[in-house]
Amino acid sequence: MPSPDAGTDPAVVLSGYGPVGRAYAERLLTQGEGVARDHGVRPRLAAVRVGSAQTLLSDGEPVPARTAWAPLTSLERTLDRTGARVLVQALPSSPQARQQAAEEAVLALGRGVHVVTAAKSHLLSHWKELGEAARAGGSLIRISGATGAALPAADLARTGVRGLGCRSVRACPNGTATFVLDRLAAGDALDQAVREAQRRGIAEADPTADLSGSDAATKVRLLAALLWGWEPSAVRVSTEAVDARTGRAAVAAAARGHRLRAVASASADRPLVVEVRLEQTAPGDPLHALTGPEKAVVYGCPDAGDITVSGGRSSPLGAALALLRDTLDVTAPHRYGFA
Repeated sequence: MPSPDAGTDPAVVLSGYGPVGRAYAERLLTQGEGVARDHGVRPRLAAVRVGSAQTLLSDGEPVPARTAWAPLTSLERTLDRTGARVLVQALPSSPQARQQAAEEAVLALGRGVHVVTAAKSHLLSHWKELGEAARAGGSLIRISGATGAALPAADLARTGVRGLGCRSVRACPNGTATFVLDRLAAGDALDQAVREAQRRGIAEADPTADLSGSDAATKVRLLAALLWGWEPSAVRVSTEAVDARTGRAAVAAAARGHRLRAVASASADRPLVVEVRLEQTAPGDPLHALTGPEKAVVYGCPDAGDITVSGGRSSPLGAALALLRDTLDVTAPHRYGFA
């Protein structure tokens, strides 16, 4: 495993160059000096890989136009040539990309290369295999980008509530659903609300996973895996969708001073079950307070008191910043004292 204190410019290989990947690369290339000053480490973008091509970069070199990229070689060879310490996955969370993401992550982790990922599908299907590869390689895997983008939900689940007796999770981890529900409450039709979310860069071109509850369920499955060691592929999921019939319920909730929310929940007392339901939330409920595309997760800790994290940008930039945060987590030098 690469030492956490080995070098201040760790090489990063980026897999995927869509909106999230481009935003991540831009941060590394333009904010490197500030990152080094603030965190004692300056991650260096050494290569970018897509389906059939890749480009290797000198320190500080901008990503060239795709016409200048070379044919794709094996990931193993790219890791060797760059001396990479981190593989960052900005791949789509799709069934088509699942096997690629899993194979890349297992290979990298087994070789002692840390993995930072915004993709979800392979985490659901290969959780155990990824953990075994990380243990074998002495490496780390971080998944903030897959559980809430800029919202540090995974950090809390992994370490922040450790020892506090967390027994439940109640969350609105999908900004698109929250935004659309608020627009429905204001009188918009569903297609109008979705188009506006897409215009603002909140919703994907295909918002099916957001509105069906599937995305929210996936995120809570992953948080439960971090909290309680659940195997994500074994979790039973039930969801209630935001659809054309939801507008009336959203308006009725608003008339009572409530807000309709797509709430994903899990409990340690009901192992391997995640539910997503449309709930009327009342003032005082942290999920009621959300506005626009904000997200929130409430960790139910009976003895310590509930712990809530909310906010976080739902956008490619928000996901890219989560990838950067996780990159720093696995590469920043360990210090003594408060640092």
